[in-house]
Parts: sequence; structure tokens; C-alpha cells
Amino acid sequence: MKETFEEIEWKLKKFGQEHLLNGYSQLEEAKQKRLLEQLKKIDYSLINSLYEGTKKSKDLSNSVIEPIQFFDKYKLNGQYKEFEAIGEKAIKEGKLAVVTMAGGQGTRLGHKGPKGTFDIGLDSHKPLFELLRDTIKEAEKKYNVIIPWFIMTSRENNDETISFFEKNKFFGYEKDKTIFFFQQGELPMIDTEGKILIGEDGLVKEAADGHGGIFESLVRNKMTDEMRRMGIEWAFIGGVDNCLAQMVDPVFLGIAIDKNVAAVGKSIIKANPQEKVGVFCKKDGKPYVIEYSEISQELAEKTDENGELVFGESHILCNLFSLDAIERMGQKPLPYHSAFKKATYIDKDGNKVEPTSPNAYKFEAFLFDAFGELDDMIVLRGKREEEFAPCKNATGVDSPETARELYKNYHNLK
Repeated sequence: MKETFEEIEWKLKKFGQEHLLNGYSQLEEAKQKRLLEQLKKIDYSLINSLYEGTKKSKDLSNSVIEPIQFFDKYKLNGQYKEFEAIGEKAIKEGKLAVVTMAGGQGTRLGHKGPKGTFDIGLDSHKPLFELLRDTIKEAEKKYNVIIPWFIMTSRENNDETISFFEKNKFFGYEKDKTIFFFQQGELPMIDTEGKILIGEDGLVKEAADGHGGIFESLVRNKMTDEMRRMGIEWAFIGGVDNCLAQMVDPVFLGIAIDKNVAAVGKSIIKANPQEKVGVFCKKDGKPYVIEYSEISQELAEKTDENGELVFGESHILCNLFSLDAIERMGQKPLPYHSAFKKATYIDKDGNKVEPTSPNAYKFEAFLFDAFGELDDMIVLRGKREEEFAPCKNATGVDSPETARELYKNYHNLK
């Protein structure tokens, strides 16, 4: 049953959000329709709950944080070949898909456009999307199989991303047959009083719901149905900005199948105690990733008898999930985390407000919160120089310069 304008208005008053219709009459008809669609979909009880959550700080003092067990990929000895054979068999049987999270823009890199279209400065001038495609293509040739590619975009960059792939003839894929695009979810931004913001376009100001929204987005957009139809049983999920991501790794897949776990996460050794990365651990007996902003200095610097960091398994956003687990976790949202940001908006009197400091909350789910929903998972340690070359910052650490150097070294390019 469709909600009437009056019913929407009543609901907004009930939740103290009636200001959202202040500029309605000044909007053109198409935008009026779009605004009403937005207002119908908002879970106002959830928004109120998220607002209350911004008043609380995350407290791990009552939680038991322990190191997590891991396998070192290059210390598996005879098991390496066993896991590799199991994984290769599953890949050749078409049971693996690749999912790339590519909803971001390249703003921090000084790039106008989707981050996946960014050129990291190689002589080939191949953008991130093409570098990832090359890795998949190499595996397809090796295993004589088509590996479906599912790409999560955002409302902001979806059209531009698809246009980019069209211009490049989808890099050999067939759209809607072997390559699929789907959009991640969004949540309204709110001010410090819990009021939902209206953007400069007169519509609800929304922000992407974080990489933890991947499970819901895959299910909501029926991508998991598509995987089922294709016989997919496992999906590698990673970000678009890591040009060295080993998305088709038979040892990674083989260990998941052999050990009968729903997920495996890739780790690399933390460069130093202060490196700004989350690390794998156990929280109250469940798999968890503790963020660098959460971990105490004592735990961050703690070493074992061999001098290695006890909490040194960096989470690099390279994870493998069974399709069953993805479908299960896609039935409800993961916990949301708030971030305090600067946001331009239209106030209740119709004035444009351009803040000079953070003034609004956006809400994101983190993929690694899904680990706590699992009975168990396995962490597989790899090598930084083979697995992790992120391109996040314009200069310095994790920049085009460092990513380019790692990529060239790995591929023996001059």
C-alpha cells in the first residue's frame, strides 16, 4: 500500500523530522517525487537509534581481546599443495566469483571520477579497474574458466563507472552475463541534534553505508540469486584501490573448503606497532578486527617470545566468504559506526549552510563486523609485497607512488 503525502507528513511529525518538507513546494515535480520516495524508505526509528549512539563512545574495557590463530601461507609445508589442489578444482568448476567494492570517488587522490578509473602512473596508464581485470584475466587463462565479476558502485558514481566500462568494451566481459554492476545502500546524514539534513539539491542528504553494506547490497540487488544461478559457491570481496589484490588464490579458497569455514581473511604482518591498520583478533571468543584507533598502546606494542607483534595480523580488506554466509548476513544490517564530517546543507529556513568544521554525522557499517556473526573463520598470512598495494592518499604512505612501486616490483616492470 502506497503512503499518501499526508501519511508521510504525519510520520515526519511523529519523529520530529517535519522540516524535511519545508522546501517541497519549491521543487520541480520530478524532485518532489524523488524526495517523497526517499522519505518513504527512511527507517526513522533506526535514525533515532543511530543518533543516540553518537552520544556513546566505543568501550572495549569489558571485552576480552586475544590474538587470533593464523596460517602462514608460506609455512604450510606439504599442506600448501593440498590446499592449492582443492582450490584449483573449485575454480575450474566455476565456483568462485570476484566482488569489487568500488563506490568511492578519487577525491583524496585529486582525481575527478570513480576511484577505479584512477591511473596510478604506470607506463601503460592502466587505471585501477584494468589492473584488477588483468589479474582476473590471467587466472581465467590459467584455469580455463570465466570468473564472474561483480562490481559495487554508488549512486554518485554508478553511471560514470558503467560508461567507463562501456568505452572499454567491458574488458572482454559480457554485461549482465559475466560482469554485473549493483549499487550500495545509503543512509541519511544528520546534524548534532539528530535532524536529517537536506542537501543543496533539495533532497535528503545521504551518504554511502560503508563497505559493511556489501552483504545487504548483494542480496537486495539479487546478485546472490545470480551467483546461485551460475553455480557460484564462494566470493572474494575486496576494495578497488588495492592493485595487488590476489582475488583468485587457490590456496586461500582451498583452505576454506578443507577446513569447512564460512570465511577466510588475508592478513599481512603489521609494518610497525603504529601502522594505521586494523588487526585481526578474538573479541570475547569471536573473530574480530580491532581498529588502530581502538587498540591500546600496550596491546599494539606487545610482542611474543620471538619478538613478533602479538596483534600484528593486519586486515587488508581481502576476504573470502561462502555464498551461504553472504546470504545469511545480507538479511539484516551490520552495526553502524558514526563519523563526524563537514556537510553543506539547506537549513529549515531555506538557507545554504557551508560549515568550516565538522557538523554532521554519517553512518557506515564495516565489513569486518560480519566476522563476529560467524562461528569461526581462518586468517591466512600472506606477504605485503605480493598482496597489498593500496592507493588511498595523494602522497606519502599508501599513495600512487608506493602502489606503483609495489606493482612494478611484483610484475618485474622497469
